[in-house]
Amino acid sequence: MPVITSVADLKRLYKRRAPRMFFDYAETGSWTEKTFAENTSDFTDIYLRQRVAVDMSGRSTASQMIGQDVAMPVALAPVGLTGMQCADGEIKAARAAEKFGVPFTLSTMSINSIEEVAEATTKPFWFQLYTMTDEDFVDRLIQRAKDAKCAALVITLDLQILGQRHKDLKNGLSAPPKLTPSTIANLMTKWRWGIEMLGAKRRNFGNIVGHVDGITDTADLGAWTAESFDLTLDWDKVAKIKEKWGGKVILKGILDADDAKMALTVGADAIIVSNHGGRQLDGALSAIRALPSIMEAVGDQVEVHLDSGIRSGQDVLKALALGAKGTYIGRAFIYGLGAMGESGVTKTLEVIHKELDVSMALCGRRTIDELDRDILLVPENFEGSWQA
Repeated sequence: MPVITSVADLKRLYKRRAPRMFFDYAETGSWTEKTFAENTSDFTDIYLRQRVAVDMSGRSTASQMIGQDVAMPVALAPVGLTGMQCADGEIKAARAAEKFGVPFTLSTMSINSIEEVAEATTKPFWFQLYTMTDEDFVDRLIQRAKDAKCAALVITLDLQILGQRHKDLKNGLSAPPKLTPSTIANLMTKWRWGIEMLGAKRRNFGNIVGHVDGITDTADLGAWTAESFDLTLDWDKVAKIKEKWGGKVILKGILDADDAKMALTVGADAIIVSNHGGRQLDGALSAIRALPSIMEAVGDQVEVHLDSGIRSGQDVLKALALGAKGTYIGRAFIYGLGAMGESGVTKTLEVIHKELDVSMALCGRRTIDELDRDILLVPENFEGSWQA
């Protein structure tokens, strides 16, 4: 086993071990992938301000996200098909997050079900909800999350219609994989993944299969999913879902200051500045570039988190210094999971924590509460001079 010192090391292992269609699912954006690329590259345009002769003892990355104590302000983002990246992937990722002391968010489109993850963990996790036209199914999904004692509902707002994800279409993405000649040829080279998957608890969408009438195979599920995202979702519906939930609500997919202000009107506990990892509107701003204008619009009226593009502890540091109270990693933990299972997710968290801690110290800060824009050197045009 090579020495792992960065998330990039885990990505290389993951690429060797995961089937092509699932690697591409994680490592792709929509259309030209401009936004997907800039989610990460825009972080590099921000420099850190080194400070010296500062007491670096007694450091701590401990903080809170929506009132929950966290070892560092980094949550595992909801990622669909996680259980196809590694057998029982959602369970393994949730366990790693729980042991490390950070939140885990289960996707509606997970392989392991809400109940299976709850049975395998001891602390409440968060549940991400896609709004569907089948209101009865959504109501039952919310109740299932309540019954599992989920601590927060993360409502995704930026997927009323599926983005143009060309690689997924070309690969015929499905769970379990469709056995075409090209898929079989690729799977033959991923024998370790295949052996582990034979022992998995589940290989289809656990929150849907068995909970929606008429869905018995992948073809049925694909047709249902394509027709089920709610095109009529609006702020009134968001408010109604929040009322049904009755607990902490986080709104994911905010990329515009006006939408951030609207989130205030429905009483969101937090918003996530996110472009769905570059998988929805190609040509949209990167999340880190959109963050300053959103912070200016809502300030401390709502807790602001950031998702999309984080690959290191320094990325986390930059987001926090620009005002975010929390961050999310999706692809970064998938790299670790696909490379080494639960221990790989733990390694991802260890790497990011180490980078955050050391970089914070070298910027002259000892705690998360001390982080501010003064530790950054931000280009004058970074926040944009665009006109609407």
